[in-house]
Amino acid sequence: MSENCTHDCSSCGVDCPSRQQPEDMHEAPHALSNIKKVIGVVSGKGGVGKSMVTSLLAVALKRRNLGVGILDADITGPSIPKIFGLRDKATGDENGIYPVRTKTGIDVMSINLLLENETDPVVWRGPIIGGTVKQFWTDVIWHDEDVLFIDMPPGTGDVALTVFQTIKLDGLIIVTSPQELVSMIVEKAVNMAKLMDIPVLGLVENFSYILCPDCGKQIPLFGESHVEEVAEHFGLPILGKLPLDPRLASACDKGMIELAVTDPIEHAADVVEQVK
Repeated sequence: MSENCTHDCSSCGVDCPSRQQPEDMHEAPHALSNIKKVIGVVSGKGGVGKSMVTSLLAVALKRRNLGVGILDADITGPSIPKIFGLRDKATGDENGIYPVRTKTGIDVMSINLLLENETDPVVWRGPIIGGTVKQFWTDVIWHDEDVLFIDMPPGTGDVALTVFQTIKLDGLIIVTSPQELVSMIVEKAVNMAKLMDIPVLGLVENFSYILCPDCGKQIPLFGESHVEEVAEHFGLPILGKLPLDPRLASACDKGMIELAVTDPIEHAADVVEQVK
């Protein structure tokens, strides 16, 4: 350190031991991949329909003629292949691994596309699971993806940390439900995003209401929504409120999500498309 040091490293070219440089742990994707932006879809807890929201966003953007992919990082509870009705297994060669393409051209990589039987349990410890997710980024060839969605496992554990440290995310969408407990759950997700310096694009509330089949009235099945209070508290926009729709559940069960109506998620899709 020079005796004239001002401790302002940004204006100094001297390489000295006191220089503080944050370590960038992000890894590059496969050399043959072409990915313009990466959006993570997260939830503080399971059971809020995060994978369905991810799938609807992918379908909505694919209908806009964008290149779209989904990296299913939920290794122990993968549901993306089922939602899209995928039966083929992922293939590879000396260049790398190739994702499976859906009927409309969405690229998908999931552990269920590698297992011999989709019902085989993944009984792995954290480091192996994290390493698998990392390989989905570094070893899979993602061709011409305008948007790559990462369907995260619920919570803020090992896999989420691996993704945030390995992959440079351009934004996060947090999926919530109407219950009052959601405030605490969302706060955990928001705080983790801040800790990892990842911008939060906004909140999507799932199971927000059901529509009366006779009069079309919105009925708050799970009680009064608290998403407005939560969004205001954290200074986040509400990107959409999705109904509890039996037709949507049926489309997921039948692997026909690409035929679903995406109107409730279109605003969120607009926001994702505008991310630079």
